[in-house]
Amino acid sequence: STKGAFEKDKVLIRVLKRQSGKNREAVVEKILERGLSEVIGVYFSHGRNGFVVPSQKGSYDIHILKELSKNAVNGNLVRVSIDSYGRNGLSPEGRVEEILGHIDDPSTDIMNVALSMGIPIDFPEEVKNELKKVPSSVSEEDIRGRRDFRNLDTVTIDGEDAKDLDDAITLTYEKGVYHLGVHIADVSEYVKEGTALDKEALKRGTSVYLIDSVIPMLPHQLSNGICSLNHGEDRLTLSCLCDIDDDGNLISSEVTEGVINVNERMNYSDVAAILEGDKALEERYKALVPMFHLMLKLSLILRGKREQRGSIDFNLPETKIITDENHFPIEIKSHERNDATRIIEDFMLMANETIAEYFYWQEIPFEYRVHEVPTPEKIDFLTTFIKPMGYSFKVSRDKMHPKEFQKLLSSIKGSPYESLISNVTLRSLQQARYSVNNLGHFGLAAKYYCHFTSPIRRYPDLQIHRIIKEYLHGSLDEGRISHYNDILTNVSYDNSFKERRSVDAERAVTRLKEIEYMEGHLGDVFDAIVSGLSNQNIFVQLENTVEGAVNVADMYDDYYSFDEATYRMVGRRSHKAYSIGEKVTVQLAKCDKVSGTIDFIFFDKTEDGE
Repeated sequence: STKGAFEKDKVLIRVLKRQSGKNREAVVEKILERGLSEVIGVYFSHGRNGFVVPSQKGSYDIHILKELSKNAVNGNLVRVSIDSYGRNGLSPEGRVEEILGHIDDPSTDIMNVALSMGIPIDFPEEVKNELKKVPSSVSEEDIRGRRDFRNLDTVTIDGEDAKDLDDAITLTYEKGVYHLGVHIADVSEYVKEGTALDKEALKRGTSVYLIDSVIPMLPHQLSNGICSLNHGEDRLTLSCLCDIDDDGNLISSEVTEGVINVNERMNYSDVAAILEGDKALEERYKALVPMFHLMLKLSLILRGKREQRGSIDFNLPETKIITDENHFPIEIKSHERNDATRIIEDFMLMANETIAEYFYWQEIPFEYRVHEVPTPEKIDFLTTFIKPMGYSFKVSRDKMHPKEFQKLLSSIKGSPYESLISNVTLRSLQQARYSVNNLGHFGLAAKYYCHFTSPIRRYPDLQIHRIIKEYLHGSLDEGRISHYNDILTNVSYDNSFKERRSVDAERAVTRLKEIEYMEGHLGDVFDAIVSGLSNQNIFVQLENTVEGAVNVADMYDDYYSFDEATYRMVGRRSHKAYSIGEKVTVQLAKCDKVSGTIDFIFFDKTEDGE
């Protein structure tokens, strides 16, 4: 019913009167405008000629005549221009314009994903020309008129490999009041609206972090240089200053242009170790140890305050992939948050909420980070999903509160279903997005929220920094307010789209690296947990977080079918059943980078003589 439409084509559709299921259905009547003129994909020979399987979703295989293949071989990653989109049952046709590498080469993964998703890699010449005017250091003239925080103990706390450091912390305590300073790189001082740098940053929307590589929103001269809050260097900031009492209440706040000089560039692992009593690190950072303990104390107070109002904390382990110098994955493991990562999370959340609330009440155009109430359909699915595991979820469809989700997550802590139900619960929530309307943040149970703390790597933060600075300088007149009213709706929509593109790219590269790693373990046996069910597959997750599937067609001991009522896969003859959360043993049967799949079969230890 698509008339051969590709991803990104503009089409005329006719909505069908007869509907099945919950979603409305339509057919494509006419293709109005083609959205793709070229695709990135993997070449395969076929007889005398060949075809390319595009990396872009929603695109058809492209037939390639041998004389138009540039001598590509099986598995080459290629850039193909489309000559014909196919008609009357014929395949689309095209020609190979460039051979980019081979699908088995780990270094091609990033290029494949980035190019297929339209993520720019190289910066254009006009951007490079503007970089020549960017200073390498902060001058006395730059500092004039700013608040000077250089006399305060100041630290950055990031991952060991981080190079773009856009937030620093100061913290003191006196007479029952915590004086928290969240100092954010003043990127808007160097990236002015309407410049080539600004247009390219908006085009990218966000930095994209792909395992061991970064496609930055801003060139490294900015992101790792003058904008990065590097140790021992004077740096310009937009600083959010919060006075907080012992109960976590905000007494007063201020946002101001500042200048800082970071005393230490800390990493999460070392700070967490200091908080756990590592003697060697305590001695090394002796002057700062009291501040780290003060940070932990305030962090716990702020988190407790959020929990009281119903903020949802999933605390899901992340997949950590270790690669070698050739980008090949050598280890996959579960990566847990620690006290240091939570400290930074809590302080960034505090700054983001404080800024959003303050500027909401100024009644000026702004870009908020919003997270809307879940849809009734997703809540119904969650309720049905957890019922066979012995859990219930009672929530009013008319008046939903995040506290109900918080209660559910508390009830599954320590159970074999914890990771699984947490993931499904997360997927039952709406996607957060950017908006000019302050709709609140459901997951954080926050009335006001924005993204203020990462202007090096997120355009929305850079956008509101400009508005904040104009407000501070008194230059936000009627003309500028009208300008922001004109552009912010489109900017917010575009920022949301680019964020989703980035998330999709990061997931795609993670999946490719998981497959590369698992290819070295074909035939190996693993302990796993059943993580999902469909009509054709039993999905399983290994202890290292890698997911794959067992196809019921490969289960020869019985004929299995999916029972939706009990959410189990049941054998017709034996009545043997597989349920969500069940521990199983599987053997790796197949990995396919082109389709992005990892296939297992069930392994019977008794048949193996155990």
